Amino acid sequence: MSESATNKIAGIATVWLIDSRTVTDEQLAPLLSWLSISEIERYKRFMRPLRQRQFLIGRLLLRCVLARTLNIAVNSIVLTEQANNAPLLHIPNLTNTPEFSLSHTGNWIACAVSLSTQLGLDIEELNTSRDLHALSQQAFSADENAWLALQADDSKVAAFYQLWSRKEAHYKLTQSHALPHNDYCYTLPHPAISIVLCTEFELGELPKLETVDWVKLLP
Repeated sequence: MSESATNKIAGIATVWLIDSRTVTDEQLAPLLSWLSISEIERYKRFMRPLRQRQFLIGRLLLRCVLARTLNIAVNSIVLTEQANNAPLLHIPNLTNTPEFSLSHTGNWIACAVSLSTQLGLDIEELNTSRDLHALSQQAFSADENAWLALQADDSKVAAFYQLWSRKEAHYKLTQSHALPHNDYCYTLPHPAISIVLCTEFELGELPKLETVDWVKLLP
């Protein structure tokens, strides 16, 4: 990548977040028709109801966000499943296809969208029941564990998940487990989950976090 590319300012990105407990099955049922054939096939393969809901709400959320961002009809947005990868987005008559990234954790589903830079998004519930020390020894570098050890006891859980989310978001962006090589990863504050968005280029301003009201979001 050229020096001019690495110094590019990429504008803005927005993260849209929804608590799936605010959406009823009755509200979701008629919206299954929005999904493509490949999406419906994947939806049916999920055995756990929670995972089905995460998948469905994520795809509906993405469509609503794109429709609002681009001022287009929801039915003009085509998503096709790709094995072990994010879905392929196609919008007819649109030359500059938006970049997006989806993530879910428990009852939370999030989607990030930008018109100018590739994205990697990860969200994680702040789960205190896991053995975070053992996980950190397996997943983090010596420097990262040293930094984690310096954090105050009442912030260690949030710090652990911040590191974890950064690695996951960076992998989604680059498809590489190599340590992040730039500072284009942004932590968004939230009391219940960690949210990290990594971008290919530096943003002109911090990512926006929009909490979704499902009824108001629908076109």
